[in-house]
This record gives sequence, structure tokens and C-alpha cells, in this order.
Amino acid sequence: MSLSLDGIRRAPKVLLHDHLDGGLRPETIVELAAEYGYRGLPTTDPLDLATWVQRGADRLSLELYLDTFAHTVAVMQHPGALARVAAECVADLADDGVVYAEVRYAPELHTDTGMTLDEVVGHVQDGFRAGMAAAGGRIEIGTLLTAMRTAARSSEIAELAIRHRDEGVVGFDIAGAEAGFPPSRHLDAFQRVHDANFHTTIHAGEAFGLPSIHEALQYCGAERLGHGVRIVDDILVAADGSAQLGRLAAYVRDRRVPLEMCPTSNVHTGAAPSIKAHPIDLLKRLRFRVTVNTDNRLMSGVSMTSEMATLVETFGYDLDDLQWFTVNAIKSAFWPFDERLRLIEHVIKPGYAALRG
Repeated sequence: MSLSLDGIRRAPKVLLHDHLDGGLRPETIVELAAEYGYRGLPTTDPLDLATWVQRGADRLSLELYLDTFAHTVAVMQHPGALARVAAECVADLADDGVVYAEVRYAPELHTDTGMTLDEVVGHVQDGFRAGMAAAGGRIEIGTLLTAMRTAARSSEIAELAIRHRDEGVVGFDIAGAEAGFPPSRHLDAFQRVHDANFHTTIHAGEAFGLPSIHEALQYCGAERLGHGVRIVDDILVAADGSAQLGRLAAYVRDRRVPLEMCPTSNVHTGAAPSIKAHPIDLLKRLRFRVTVNTDNRLMSGVSMTSEMATLVETFGYDLDDLQWFTVNAIKSAFWPFDERLRLIEHVIKPGYAALRG
């Protein structure tokens, strides 16, 4: 069936990879900068700012892509700013048809004005709770706390995540430049998380290749791979379209390791040459546990609706395909099993059935 943009927006969606500091509304950045005295913005016109950020992010380099976060992080250094950004994130996702999202951020980046790590988490959770209440039950949010792999605070952030696990934090992550900063540098943090029977996902296989994925899985015990695009390096595709999987790719598929794929962002960072050449379609056809995500809604100028619409246009996907991505995502979420089952049976399946009807 033909899918309209409005139909895709109304479809229930599940988002596992979305950065809080990568999804601010441009007008919010401008207002917070004025409120808290940040004078580093390149422009105070919201439309021009969005254009500037997206142009700056689309430079085919993960490191250059990350440079654009300097401005969003700068205006997220106060309690009110954190709570506002978190609440607006929930509202924007709910309006986009997202019924469950795991939103991540690095608490260590938000202490410039003296907030403790626990205070940072508390203010963000206050914003998420306010946003969910305002959304009237349309969306649930789980929080992922991220440690910067270029720093040395991962064990501290792991303890922080465990400490707030009963307040909405659902897992631990590491992020930042991959090359030269392997996951194995943070083994103590991951061991602490595993000892606490808690959840882990790792940015791996985006800007660096198979060794990053191997270490994330076999050294650090990651349950999911943030991006994981470069797993395609271990797949040989013949002229007739048949594929031969290497040992690592076969392991990832056999163990149903979820891939948190972010197509547009992957093109912007140079992890994929184009949407058409993105490995998501190959991996879907090979039945990997593929999920669709936004990564950074502001920086890449995307939403879950636009990402799915792009895949529909590029690869001819239909509602069955979008439901498959969505069910993959909720199966892979760090949310309690009963709640995931409830969303599948009472929200996702009925939502797609109504669209078909």
C-alpha cells in the first residue's frame, strides 16, 4: 500500500538511539542562551541556527559531527534548562508517534556550573516525568547514561546509572570518537554494570570497524550495538546477491544482537556513502535484528517519521516492514518484559492494524 507521511507519523514507533543534547529545538537553544548568558551562538535566528548546525554536522566525519554539540551542551548547564530540554524532547517524540524511547546523554558534560552528577540526572528525570505526564500516557521514556570514551569517568558514570535505575535510568553507554578509544579501555565500568545485573549498549562500528564491534561484544558484553554499521565489512555479497557472513557477522546475527541503526546520521558522519548504499537494507534482508533510529534529531534534521519515510522511498518498504523494525526495537529495549509485551499487544500491533484498515 502507498504510505503517506501522515500515515507514517501515526504509526506507533520505538526509538532506541536518540541523544538528548542532539535534539533540542533551535528556538529553545536561542532562548536558553539569552536566559543564561551564553554568547557563543553563531546566530540567534532559530531557522538560521538549525541550518548552520545541520550544515556543520554534514561533513562526513564523526569527530566534526560531534563539534556541533558545543552549543547545545553549553545551554544545558542549569537545572531549569535540563528539565525544559527533557520535557520538550518527550513532547516532540510523542507528537511524532513514538510510543517508547530510550534517550541518552552524558551527565559529565553538564556540570560546568557546579551541579553534581546526581543533580544532573535528577533534573533530567524531572523533565522526562513532566513531559510524559503532559503527553497523557502516549509515550514512555527510558534513560541511558553515557560515559565519554575519551575521558576517564566511565566507572563513575556506571555507578551513577546503577544508583538511578529505579528512577527511570535503564542502562549504560559509552560514546564519542571511536578511533583510538576502544571499548576495552572501560572494562571496569562494564564489569560493574554486569555485576549489578544492569543493561549496556555501546557506540561501536560507526567510525571504526570490526575491532570496535568485537571488543564491544566479546570484551565488554554489550547487549546492543549503537550503529553497528560496519558489521557489513564482515559480509561478502556475490554478484548474484547471495551473501557469505564472516565469523563476527554470523555471531551478531545468530545471537540476535540488536543494531541501533541511524541511516541519515550515518551518511552525515561518513559511515555510509548514501541512504541507497546504506547497509540497512542488506542487513534487513539477511534478518539481522535491525532497528531504525534518529541519533541526533537537530544535527541531522530528522525525526522517526522522516527516517522511516526515507527508507520507504528508497527501498520500497511497506507497513509490514515498518512494523518489523518497530517490533525489533521494542523486543530489544531495556524496559521490563511485561511492559514491552503490553506495548506490542495493545499499542503497536493494533496501531498498525488500524492503519491497514
